[in-house]
Amino acid sequence: MAIQARSHNHWPHRLSVLTAATTLLLIFVGGLVTNTGSALAVPDWPTTFGYNMFLYPWSKMVGGIFYEHSHRLIGSTVGLLTVSLAVSLWLADPRRWVRGLGLVAVVAVVIQGVLGGLRVVLLQHHLAILHACLAQAFFALLVSLAVVTSRFWQDAAAAPRLVDGVRLRAAALTTAFLIYAQTVFGALLTHTGTRLDAHLLVAALVTGSVLRLAVRIFGARAERRELRRPLVLLSSLLIVQLSLGLSVYLWRYTAVSAAMAPALGVMFQALHRIVGTAILGAAVLLAVRIIRLAGVVRPAAAPADQAEPRFAGQREVLA
Repeated sequence: MAIQARSHNHWPHRLSVLTAATTLLLIFVGGLVTNTGSALAVPDWPTTFGYNMFLYPWSKMVGGIFYEHSHRLIGSTVGLLTVSLAVSLWLADPRRWVRGLGLVAVVAVVIQGVLGGLRVVLLQHHLAILHACLAQAFFALLVSLAVVTSRFWQDAAAAPRLVDGVRLRAAALTTAFLIYAQTVFGALLTHTGTRLDAHLLVAALVTGSVLRLAVRIFGARAERRELRRPLVLLSSLLIVQLSLGLSVYLWRYTAVSAAMAPALGVMFQALHRIVGTAILGAAVLLAVRIIRLAGVVRPAAAPADQAEPRFAGQREVLA
């Protein structure tokens, strides 16, 4: 019995992509806030020097205030977009689990905003670390939503199952987890100056894990464009990131910094952070696509009188 494909609503996907892109910008500006020492340039929250956040004069946004207040405004934009995304999912997407992820995103962005504010009010250093780690997890969630609301997710229901999909899925999830762990150790290193050893170790593990994925996908699945493209993106970003990591190491831990302009060192650190976030996004994109392709039913050419009993009662749980 043929299953009628539902029509695809593009708006939740477009909103999720826009929200993820704005979050990426937010993380970049947050890195500039940290690396320029502007985290406490605005001493109050949720107001800005007593002003309503959205009414603070542009003429007064100078120095560290510019970075910190810009971070707040972009954060508010991300919050508005996240709520809009959750509403669009609730209205347009019939899948309960996807609507649930939209609500999780709203809760996460609220918690993230409160953590950022409490960091200012309570002057607690560990809150900055939690704030940074949650930002990466929130971005990964948005990338996941962008995949599950895309045309790919719907079309993949008719795609062939991946050969050895279970192992490939485990490898992709391991890679994504290692990259997230790397962002956590990066946050510790940025805010406390400790755990450089762990940061370097996990960087080596991430590199090995990505190489392992590349061998498995390019070796046996080179024709699967839906996997090849995110893997090329992931691998390219990793090469850039390793170069930036070396630049940051030379800047922070060697005498090379004496020959570099301070602004250049700040930019290296900010780029290192944002490329790391982009790597996490590429890994999540690849992992979620593999999860989808590893879990679909393989199309089979069966006689008409056998086709219905074979698939009777079978259900696509991720549809």
